[in-house]
Amino acid sequence: MAINIIEQALEEGRGVLRLAPNWVPRSFCRPGRRLRLHPDDYFALGLNRGGIDERWFSSTTPADNGPGTPENEGLSFVVTESGEKARLIDAVSEYKGQIIGQALYEKYGRWPMYSKFFDNQGPLPHHIHHRDQHAKLVGEAGKPEMYFFPAQYNNYGAELPFTFFGFNPGTTKEQVKQALMDFTKGDNHITDLSRAYRIRPDTGWDVPPGVMHAPASMCTYEPQFASDVYAMYQSVLYFDHAVPEDLLWKNCPKDKLGDFDYLMDVIDWDVNVDPDFFQNRYMEPVPAVAPEHSLPEGYLSEWICYKCPELGAKRLTILPGRSVTFKDEVAYGMICVQGHGSINGLELSSPNMIRFGELTRDEYFVTEAASRNGVVYENHSDTEPLVMLCHFAGHSMLGHVK
Repeated sequence: MAINIIEQALEEGRGVLRLAPNWVPRSFCRPGRRLRLHPDDYFALGLNRGGIDERWFSSTTPADNGPGTPENEGLSFVVTESGEKARLIDAVSEYKGQIIGQALYEKYGRWPMYSKFFDNQGPLPHHIHHRDQHAKLVGEAGKPEMYFFPAQYNNYGAELPFTFFGFNPGTTKEQVKQALMDFTKGDNHITDLSRAYRIRPDTGWDVPPGVMHAPASMCTYEPQFASDVYAMYQSVLYFDHAVPEDLLWKNCPKDKLGDFDYLMDVIDWDVNVDPDFFQNRYMEPVPAVAPEHSLPEGYLSEWICYKCPELGAKRLTILPGRSVTFKDEVAYGMICVQGHGSINGLELSSPNMIRFGELTRDEYFVTEAASRNGVVYENHSDTEPLVMLCHFAGHSMLGHVK
């Protein structure tokens, strides 16, 4: 039955798959209420699960939310025009390279990334995502990620629009280890050893695995590798929000529980104390087409996440009343953040408000074949641009349009 649904969806979109909204709660976070979810629905999954502060895109990765997590939480669903659903992970499993590209499937055997909006009222704890050598000890993969802060989803900065990254140059390992050992004593003051950067909309950051970061209270678009490994190294947030101790040891092998030297080894020390961290990790949008290639009038393709070799993201903008056929070299997921129009003849629009459980027309997955053949985007507005954020594995260095 699922295969029939996927076949129908592929036919309807000529290789473009419509996806349903994919909501994920985090029990240790407070929603920032910028996800365009109805105000009454941020706790639709129950108070015990926590508020919904994330929406995942193009995901074949289950959310790791501990005991009580529903079976399909975090997984994206393909939707037909009649409303029938099937999991994207099943589409990839069945069609393999036809969906994500043969080279990508041969390398990973799966769709190896997803993206999300995470949206919190306050900052997240100073935390870390494990590198491959540590993640594989618990049967997972390392997690590189990148951030972009779309203006369309950031009408305000909430409580602390600053992100802490790494540690100040000159910080010693002994200082950090002592902060970790003080986790259960109250505020361990680990961000005293770090530096905060003010976040500006429509800019981004590269965050390799092993790098400490305490994300700002901004709605963040986050392309990342298909893994949900992390550990929280900060004990008390601003406004006295305490972090449970079990999150300090999350994704730690059982034989390393209580071993603070192991927690230190998870940290990529040289990158964290890099005196040129800003220059090496900060990103602003840059044109995605070489100057010698002309673009049709009224169209703009930009790299927004481009410093990670495993992942990439672009922003596509089509001005009012224009149409463009966009060709690329890889499969990609896409979320529409502004305007309305169509994609390969299917309705495409950015919603003002979404009820929990309702379908939308703002998220699609473009198969590699469709990407290479060219996807037709049309802006049906005569006043507003049509803006899409596109996320993919690896780098497609040049987009072609006609």
